This record gives sequence, C-alpha cells and structure tokens, in this order.
Amino acid sequence: MSKRLILASASPRRQSLLKQIGFTFEVIPSNVEEDEIIAHDPLANIQAIALRKARDVAARVTNGLVIGADTQILVDGEVMGKPTDERDAARMLSKLSARTHRAITGVALVDAETGFEETWAETTLVSFRKLSKDEISTYISAGEPMDKAGAYGIQGRAAAFVEKIEGCYFNIVGLPLAKLSQKIRKL
Repeated sequence: MSKRLILASASPRRQSLLKQIGFTFEVIPSNVEEDEIIAHDPLANIQAIALRKARDVAARVTNGLVIGADTQILVDGEVMGKPTDERDAARMLSKLSARTHRAITGVALVDAETGFEETWAETTLVSFRKLSKDEISTYISAGEPMDKAGAYGIQGRAAAFVEKIEGCYFNIVGLPLAKLSQKIRKL
C-alpha cells in the first residue's frame, strides 16, 4: 500500500508539476510565513522554511508524507522572494536584467506517522537577456510577477527573458521534479 502524499502548498504551479509526473496527492496549505529569516545562509534558510511548512501540515494529520517547498531567487547576495508591490517587482526585474542569478528551491519531506524528515535545496542558474524599462512595465501590468519569487514566472511571459538555464527547469517553476520523484519513490 502506498503512503498518502500531501502537498503543503496552495501553489497552482507546484500542484501542476506533481500532476504532470503522475502523483496522486492532497493539498493542505501550510500557515507558515515565507519571509522569515531563520538562518543567514540562503540555502539553510530556504530549507528551514520548507521544513517549517511540512512540519506545520504534518502536525495536523495522522499519516502521510508531506512535501514542503519554498523557492527564492538569489543575485548579488540578495534573496528575492515575492515582490511586495509593482515598484518592488520593477526593482527586482531591473536587477535581474542582463545577469545570471540562482533560483533555489528548498524542499522538505516529513512523514507525519514516523516523524522522518529530510530536506535539501536545489539550485538552477538562470541567465536573463537585457530587459528594457518598457518590457518590464508591460510585464508587470500583465500581473504575472506579483506572486512569484524574483517577480517572474519562467513558465509564463517571462520565458522570453531567459537566454539560458543550467540545471533543473522545473526547479525554477517551484519543485525539482527529478530529485523529488526519486526521494518519494524511495520512501
């Protein structure tokens, strides 16, 4: 008998990714704040946030393997979460223009029944072409950047900004599918 799988996220992108690879799962969003700084190292911090999300949901169920995740963008030592407003989105996109940045997703698996926990972070390098102020303004007015780390979604209109990626594409969208799939199947 397979273990119940629970996604601790209301993200439609993460749900779509899990469906894409054939997993059957439930959605129980966590109540954890994503913007909290738990550790000063970005990789440790993002894993800690993912773990808090998974633990939050695992504490509310009696059984199941809970997936917690958080994605952030890192450039010049600045961690970019979701923009606070349109001005913040414009600042982020301007900073990413003509640069390579890191898209980092922290993932945590928590078994609600046994207490088993595992966390890791996946990093993908993303290179943007030079963006004009008009392109940034048009993109923001379309409403896409407001709920996405770094103010862009590679799976949407921002695909036109990306010159090159090194690593897992799906990690940029919100879940490193190859590694996650292997770990879930192993458990």
